[in-house]
Amino acid sequence: SGAPLRDLLPGLEGHVEDFAFAPGGELVYLASVGTRSRLGRVRLDGSGARVTYEGARPLVTAFDLDRTGRRLALRAESDAFPPELFALRLDRRAEPARRTELNPWLRDARLGRQEVVRWRAADGLELEGVLIHPVQPAGPAPTIVVAHGGPESHYADGWLTAYALPGQVAAGRGYAVFYPNYRGSTGRGVAFSKRNQGDPVGAEFDDVIAGVDHLVAAGVADRDRVGITGGSYGGFFTAWGATRHSERFAAGVMFVGISNLLSFQGTTEIPREMEQVHFRRNAYRDRDFLLERSPITHAAKARTPLLILAGAEDTRVDPGQSMELYRALRFHGVPTRLVVYPGAGHGNRRAASRYDYHLRMLRWFDWFLVERREGLPPWRLEIPPVPAAVGTDRRDGR
Repeated sequence: SGAPLRDLLPGLEGHVEDFAFAPGGELVYLASVGTRSRLGRVRLDGSGARVTYEGARPLVTAFDLDRTGRRLALRAESDAFPPELFALRLDRRAEPARRTELNPWLRDARLGRQEVVRWRAADGLELEGVLIHPVQPAGPAPTIVVAHGGPESHYADGWLTAYALPGQVAAGRGYAVFYPNYRGSTGRGVAFSKRNQGDPVGAEFDDVIAGVDHLVAAGVADRDRVGITGGSYGGFFTAWGATRHSERFAAGVMFVGISNLLSFQGTTEIPREMEQVHFRRNAYRDRDFLLERSPITHAAKARTPLLILAGAEDTRVDPGQSMELYRALRFHGVPTRLVVYPGAGHGNRRAASRYDYHLRMLRWFDWFLVERREGLPPWRLEIPPVPAAVGTDRRDGR
């Protein structure tokens, strides 16, 4: 229509994830606010803003609005269960009502306690993340830092276990699992999401180190047994931690990550996005700066055993990024292994590849953080037996 743009929620220190138009000139929206979710309404002229639901548990991740504009179908999760179907009336401020239970066996599972943690960066900026404690805490624990990708993304206080997220599986093996929302993350407004622009793995990575120091001081993490993992931009973080800050990390698992910002910009499908949105630098004009911020440049400092995993058909982060770092670490005598998944793009879609990834990640951390072994674990995986309670009919055991 040519009308000027108008911010309908100018005071929102969060991130609108989705919205739908409702009868009567209203807009229904879903937003991430910190580690929580918010469902609200606002009129198209910006008036009448109301919050219908705000909470972490259940954490709402998607919604659908009915024709009347009064009822919502929700996808929601919590620290105790992955996504389920919920219902909510917009005209009544109430808790979402759960309609499904897809994993009833979780009612009997022992899970690690999950909480939101907060700490301050070196410059005083307050940060937050999510921590899963070991199922059986026993003093300072081996700790896995899970860096999110994007970097326009964040971790919320929901279900944080998946094939690339160690979550409750690692907690059951005695780990603390830390999901930091460093500066540049979503969920805290536009200004916060821009705090890392032009400074890749600078202050944003220092935020993660400050978070680890906070957990060490609190007696949660064992400083000498900290690992790091992540995919995409989180893989970039992992590679940076394993090279530039190798003294801080005893093991790393890098997934579809960046190692060389120069060759990355020349091979990715999103070269302008990285230049204009994230790095605010051009590889062909700011060569020296981007090389200094490339993990490959600091490979000679590396002592951190690194498992590198990539997709053979990845067009976002070319598998050459993984191959470059693998070759450099091998050249410098660092324990490393490269796994390239055939047919995979920027993340694994095949169930077998996902399972392989998860087992390799856990074994790598067990080998170097818990067992404290030398050398590399065997390349061949031993597939553990499936527990009787998983995938069986409780009535006849099938």
